[in-house]
Amino acid sequence: QVQLVESGGGSVQTGGSLRLSCAASGSTLAYYAIGWFRQAPGKEREWITSIIKSNGAAYYADSVRGRFTVSRDNVGKTVLLQMDRLTPEDTAIYYCAMVWGNPGIVVPMLTEDYDYWGQGTQVTVSS
Repeated sequence: QVQLVESGGGSVQTGGSLRLSCAASGSTLAYYAIGWFRQAPGKEREWITSIIKSNGAAYYADSVRGRFTVSRDNVGKTVLLQMDRLTPEDTAIYYCAMVWGNPGIVVPMLTEDYDYWGQGTQVTVSS
């Protein structure tokens, strides 16, 4: 089993920054990637970024590219999401999720690509 715990959410004004953390525990040796999603009220869950464990390759949705940066520690048990130049449109619950094993997918972007999910952390950006 795998457990994912997000932290670092909070409230910030437009233009500010936050850094989210995703801590993975349990059977984490053989995972393929960790991704971040967000869900705003009344909207579907949206993929924003993924980082591949083996080589650290990172992929971003257009909505966050250039503002958000994903990184991982050397053992891949902590993944950070640095969010800069935040706007009210970034307000959402942010979730990290894990693709376990070898999924045969280069860039997992769909919710169904992911096997484990954290509980989420709220990010609120005020104007």
